[in-house]
Amino acid sequence: MEMQSILAKHWHHLPVSEVLDLLETNPDKGLDTFEVANRQEYYGPNVLTLEKRQGPLIRFLLQFHQPLVYILLASALITAVLQEWVDMGVILGVVILNAMIGFFQESKALDAIVALAQVIISEATLLRGGERQRIDASDLVPGDIVLLQAGDKVPADLRLIWTRELRIDESTLTGESVPAEKNSGILERDSVLAERKNMAYSSTMVTSGSGRGIVVATGDNTEIGSISKLISSVEILATPLTRKITHFSGILLYVILGMAILTFLVGAFRGESWLYMFKAAVALAVGAVPEGLPAAVTITLAIGVKRMAKRNAIIKRLPAVETLGSTSVICSDKTGTLTRNEMTVQMIVAGAERFSVSGIGYAPKGAFFDQSAEKIDPRTRPALMEVLRAGLLCNDALLRETEGAWRIQGDPTEGALIVAARKAGLLPEKEQEQWPRLDTIPFGSERQYMATLHGRSAGEPVVYLKGSIEVLLPRCETVLGTDGEPTDLDSARIYAQVNKIASKGLRILGFASKKLPPGTATVTLDDVAGELVFLGFQCMIDPLRNEALHAVHACQRAGIQVKMITGDHPGTAVAIARQLNLDPPDFPVLTGRDLAKLSDAELIEAVVDTAVFARVSPEHKPRLVEAFQTRGNVVAMTGDGVNDAPALRRADIGVAMGLAGTEVARQAADMVLTDDNFATIEAAVEEGRGVFDNLIKFITWTLPTNIGEGLVIMVAVLAGVTLPILPVQILWVNMTSAVLLGLMLAFEPKEAGIMKRPPRDPQRPILSGILIFRIGLVGVLLLAGSFGLFKWALSRGAGEAEARTVAVNVFVIGELFYLFNCRSLTRSMFAVGLFSNPWLLGGVTLMTVLQLLFTYSPVMNRMFKSAPLGLESWALTLAVGLIIFSVVEIQKWLWLRWKKVNR
Repeated sequence: MEMQSILAKHWHHLPVSEVLDLLETNPDKGLDTFEVANRQEYYGPNVLTLEKRQGPLIRFLLQFHQPLVYILLASALITAVLQEWVDMGVILGVVILNAMIGFFQESKALDAIVALAQVIISEATLLRGGERQRIDASDLVPGDIVLLQAGDKVPADLRLIWTRELRIDESTLTGESVPAEKNSGILERDSVLAERKNMAYSSTMVTSGSGRGIVVATGDNTEIGSISKLISSVEILATPLTRKITHFSGILLYVILGMAILTFLVGAFRGESWLYMFKAAVALAVGAVPEGLPAAVTITLAIGVKRMAKRNAIIKRLPAVETLGSTSVICSDKTGTLTRNEMTVQMIVAGAERFSVSGIGYAPKGAFFDQSAEKIDPRTRPALMEVLRAGLLCNDALLRETEGAWRIQGDPTEGALIVAARKAGLLPEKEQEQWPRLDTIPFGSERQYMATLHGRSAGEPVVYLKGSIEVLLPRCETVLGTDGEPTDLDSARIYAQVNKIASKGLRILGFASKKLPPGTATVTLDDVAGELVFLGFQCMIDPLRNEALHAVHACQRAGIQVKMITGDHPGTAVAIARQLNLDPPDFPVLTGRDLAKLSDAELIEAVVDTAVFARVSPEHKPRLVEAFQTRGNVVAMTGDGVNDAPALRRADIGVAMGLAGTEVARQAADMVLTDDNFATIEAAVEEGRGVFDNLIKFITWTLPTNIGEGLVIMVAVLAGVTLPILPVQILWVNMTSAVLLGLMLAFEPKEAGIMKRPPRDPQRPILSGILIFRIGLVGVLLLAGSFGLFKWALSRGAGEAEARTVAVNVFVIGELFYLFNCRSLTRSMFAVGLFSNPWLLGGVTLMTVLQLLFTYSPVMNRMFKSAPLGLESWALTLAVGLIIFSVVEIQKWLWLRWKKVNR
């Protein structure tokens, strides 16, 4: 056997005989022990290989590889040179805290591969050496003959060679909402994964029937192994926030170094001592570095995480909080995300009447309504009750209540029939007791129907059939009338009804019956070949989540496109899309087969006008995400299945379902919804936008101080005068005000209308032009106020310590007044409300107390070279703060006026 060649075969396209020849195995005996040993040595165990990754130390050190951290490390080094050990410790503490958070969050994301290894079951039933054996699934090799039955999890990828009513739930792999019917026939070479009826894939679940298959792939070579490779190969994108902060920090790094070097060279050129100029350059660098920025980013994001947790969204990576606020496209899985993944009967046609059924999911609670929407008692409609009884008795599923939740054991479609019957008061145990099953013709894909014979001590036995309308209707001679008696059959009218309902995406099952002679105990194919009574049909669908419609509309109002990406049938997907009113309204659909034919450039164009992507395979989903990203979108991907994991990892933010989702999906995602509620995404987007607003407010607030401090040092050097503020004083201002003033902006409530804005352009700089102007304006005002009052104090005979204390207080008071400006970047502080953020008022109070200690405490005077001030000095510093506040409020008012005029 050419072992290398068998791994790339299109097994679904080959006849069984050729598969057996290629794998050199016997369908009745399997492999012999010697051959198994050879293949185990060659192929290795049937497990997923965990990719070797960078060790924890390397991953921890890489957290320091970013420009802003370089600035902070440089600040720590500088403070060490100045022997300011406390300040150095604070700065290093911030750096290490940020590195630890990033390290632990990244470690959680990388656990997705480990979770994948757990989905392969521990045991499998197979034939070896002509004997039936139960072995550890990790010992399987290509060529093994595996036996499947209801309740089994498929242990490897199999080419089926024999089936008996075999159905397999492949929803976690393909997204198909109903179990796939399996057979052993030959399929087209280009059949997509969800259409390969002659294959069974590792990690999927057998819901009914039995079968036999040849192992054609194990471990990494299975479809689930391919997904593992996709996850490990998918690049984790930097979020919009991290990209912008990195770019912003890089620019800041060069500006600070340039200013420090320029200051040093100018002073040295003027004949100042090199040591003095080095200290001046150090003071400038310390002043210009925003030491509190990393801590502010981390804490603001952490506050966002806490707020989202209260709204049922668990964030695994801090930057994902902000990413949600930037999201412009949500690629949503259908099954289990927009829908409940619980088949539900919504309509029944019986006795020439159409009835609707309320209630969703598997809970047997609901009512029946006639065509005029009037509530009815189903027991008064004989034809309706007979259709429901047929669905209940011709059925192999079980409905059970466990811990308050109703669950189906078996085929979800059959489960929906039981739920509908129970809503009408038909109890399975009672009906089965009255009408015990005598015989069965199991459902067969070649027959397209199932038949069960029921009888009791008195009366004629009755055979009930369920199946496709196209198969049942030609066998019927009459139809059950409204009164429960057979009447003339109008096949054309029934076909017209079926076609109309099917166009809405509902799954339709027909029902028929026939009375057999007394004493009949078995049913044959001939018995049901004709002379049947058509009872009617039940129409079902995996229903839309109640909250999904509102959530999708809210996202659309916020300028976010919602795209459906599913492995389900195109007709079903379009039906759900119509209910959701997805754009564009004509619902063009691209299938997995269509995607395979499109080049990358063609796909990038096609995604704009496509709302629904159906019959999509796992490898298509990351490609779709990339297509949207190439168009400049920030993409959120939702999902719950194993098949969603690569796309969740590739998206800017992956959103997994916490209740119905697989462990693989949860580990690969950035955010997990604890209530599986699509509406939670809307809430998370709103919180994310609020978080980004508050971050911009902090940056807009903190940078003028750094610019002002740097300019004060530079102007002093250029003017050849004494430094108005010392490095240790600069560190005091930066660290205390950042914590007690700036961080209070993280608690600002969300501004009104936040979800009516369009998504932010990811290419837009982190600061707009008007904010850069405002930062420069306030920085210049702080320079003028501190330098001017420093010179004023010296001219009044004050010592350098007192004059510098005045300059320091100008910065603190200026920051304090400017803080109220920054509570809203566009509206007046008075429109926001003075008391809407009590944290800010508390921070202002504490900062005032600390600054009084800085000014009047002898201990602080010695540590920071400060000195007590008189009332006149305080009055002037307060006047500077009031001027800054007034100028910024006027600037905001003028800007809003200009925008209205030029709108």
